[in-house]
Amino acid sequence: MVTSTHETSHRIFQDHPEVLTPVFEALGLPPPAKATIEVLSPDATELKPLERRVDTVLKVEPSEGDGFLIAVEAQTAPAPDKGFSWSYYVAHLHAKYGVPVLLVAVCKNRPTASWAAGPFECRVRTWTTQSTRPFVLGPNNVPEITDESVVARQPALATFSAIVHSESANAAAILELLARGMRSFDKPTAKYWCEWLEVGLENTPVRETWRELEKMVATYFPGRGTLFEETYLEGKAEGKAEGKAESILSVLDKRGIPVPEATRDRITTCTDLDTLTLWFDRSLTATTAEDLFTDA
Repeated sequence: MVTSTHETSHRIFQDHPEVLTPVFEALGLPPPAKATIEVLSPDATELKPLERRVDTVLKVEPSEGDGFLIAVEAQTAPAPDKGFSWSYYVAHLHAKYGVPVLLVAVCKNRPTASWAAGPFECRVRTWTTQSTRPFVLGPNNVPEITDESVVARQPALATFSAIVHSESANAAAILELLARGMRSFDKPTAKYWCEWLEVGLENTPVRETWRELEKMVATYFPGRGTLFEETYLEGKAEGKAEGKAESILSVLDKRGIPVPEATRDRITTCTDLDTLTLWFDRSLTATTAEDLFTDA
């Protein structure tokens, strides 16, 4: 099952290739900012009903040297058959595009990262026909962010680091530092990165910790139930309720029906849209303000 955590762990590479900086540094390549990076189709399907799909595939044209592909896979736990799938992805993409392929596995805990490093071999006795060795991005080689200024300068790396270390003992402290660092952002930027992080932390114990640190409005991941989204939708509902209450009072006023202060307070403090709609319908025929609240 593909979770929001899984999606965010690889999707961030599509929108923010600078997150690949640790990979480029380890391989002695110029930084991603100096390369042309293009998102390719992740479909690795050859013949139905066999269907295989890589999480993210990027085509990289570095400022120096030949181009290559990066296939990104987010892995939350060891999987017995994953080595077969990864070997297939690499062979398929290599054959399809005719350029070398770097397989990057993103892991949030050390046991999974250790397993994901492979190698995954196709072997007959002592002879290895094929060997697949992913480059693992995990707690061992993605540094924890301990400086607020890094958050301001490199928000994508800081956010990705917090997701990778979300299962570590220092996770809460990392999130608190990240929240402090985001205070320097303008509102739309803070909202954007806070929601990336909250979606990436889904199904982890520290997600609630992060929700306590969020203080913004609106949503970048609609339908995911983030704090931003809940606050935004709550605000919209409150706005509709206020508008409906004003309409009720306006109708009563135009019809010359006096509204006692207690009745006015009851209408304006109601937040249930169904109730307000019922009262509005009754306001069209009511002879007194109290008629809104009775079925007779």
